Amino acid sequence: MNQLPPITKNLLIINVLVYLAQLVFERYGVDLANLLGLHFVLASDFKIWQLVTYMFLHGGFFHLFFNMFSLWMFGRIIEQVFGPKRFLLFYFVCGIGAGLMQELFQFGQYGVEGLAAYEFVNLDGFRITMDEYLNMWTTIGASGACYGVLLAFGMTFPNERIMLLIPPIPLKAKYFVIGYAAIELFAAFGSGGGNIAHFAHLGGMLFGWLLILYWRHHQGPRGGGFTGWENYQPPRRKKSHFEDFRLRMKGFFSRLRTSQPTRKFKDRTADYDYNARKKAREERIDHILDKVKRSGYDSLTAQEKKDLFDYSNK
Repeated sequence: MNQLPPITKNLLIINVLVYLAQLVFERYGVDLANLLGLHFVLASDFKIWQLVTYMFLHGGFFHLFFNMFSLWMFGRIIEQVFGPKRFLLFYFVCGIGAGLMQELFQFGQYGVEGLAAYEFVNLDGFRITMDEYLNMWTTIGASGACYGVLLAFGMTFPNERIMLLIPPIPLKAKYFVIGYAAIELFAAFGSGGGNIAHFAHLGGMLFGWLLILYWRHHQGPRGGGFTGWENYQPPRRKKSHFEDFRLRMKGFFSRLRTSQPTRKFKDRTADYDYNARKKAREERIDHILDKVKRSGYDSLTAQEKKDLFDYSNK
């Protein structure tokens, strides 16, 4: 946890603590999901601050686990690119946007089903008031915000490969994000929402995409789609530890190369071969250092760590 950037680490801790609080309060008859979850805007239990609090509640262990795994996997990288303040803003914009999108979907459902004309509804053999029924339309979970973070990763590192679990094949991040959005869109209209807030997931991605476009237009490289975003850096951002490490390493290797005696070769062909190998080795090291900058030293494979170690000892 010490190697995690601060916002990602604190978000993980807060979500886990709130989930534990849900379990404890439940034993005393208090339903935090009902109190802090996002209710339908026309329900009597709706409160405006629920647009924030709902993001820290979860419906079960696996709901919490998959959201936190996604936040850990992608959030720590995006926070290093955006910076802590910008990442926190991005996270909440995606989460609140997801809640607004879910509210919009529920409002449309309310109108299409003509629920305004009814005072009572029959649910599982019980007759309840319309307000009681609407208060059951509750949304919880960090999924919308996490989907926004996933979108940011796909736009920041579009050609980075992600290993799928089923099937176990590598897929470029931009295609992974597009595929996830398509699945959510199909599920949302195919099932009418169901017990999963598909429109909240789509809302998190939509608001994340709009915010990134706004930043790109006003403060970053211009252009559309995924193109050009790989090299985006937030303005006035302090040099990160990864950038400082990369510059130090390159300077160290440069001093080693200049201090070595010039090698002599018997013919020009051997000289060409040596220069080609030297250039390939330097490009390899540059690639490894770029990877360290993006994802940290622990992201290197065993072979990449060995190559970096061998090169530094030559």
